[in-house]
Amino acid sequence: MGLEKDINQYKFRNQQQKAIINLLYTHNWVMERIKKFVAEENITPQQYNMLRILRGSYPTPLSTLQIRDRMLDKMSDTSRIVDRLILKNLVKKTVSSADKRLVDVVITEQGQAVLQRLDEKNIEMDNVINHLDENEMTQLNVLLDKIRG
Repeated sequence: MGLEKDINQYKFRNQQQKAIINLLYTHNWVMERIKKFVAEENITPQQYNMLRILRGSYPTPLSTLQIRDRMLDKMSDTSRIVDRLILKNLVKKTVSSADKRLVDVVITEQGQAVLQRLDEKNIEMDNVINHLDENEMTQLNVLLDKIRG
């Protein structure tokens, strides 16, 4: 198994091109597994990310701007995601008391319950990268940080 076989491409311009394509391919591969994981709770990976952000700040509410700054996917439409989570009763929003132009968002008990159920399956989520040992995971994290460095 390797990138070449997975995408049926055997020639790359250079190792940089191969590495970029490999990162993109691996990102999509991991995202497909995350989608399946969170779909059990009828949420998307972006909604899962937002719920985790809001749980981390609980009980302090966050504005949609603060949430957007913390999102993994910076292109996410934060307001739309908040609205969908409101329809599922997973978050609440109110007009900010500090700035009436902003809305404050906080996770509900139902939202926390969803995350709790998913937390109970963390080993399943971690197994997405179970082909790596602890040292390889540390090395991968160092290399990924270095790419963005």
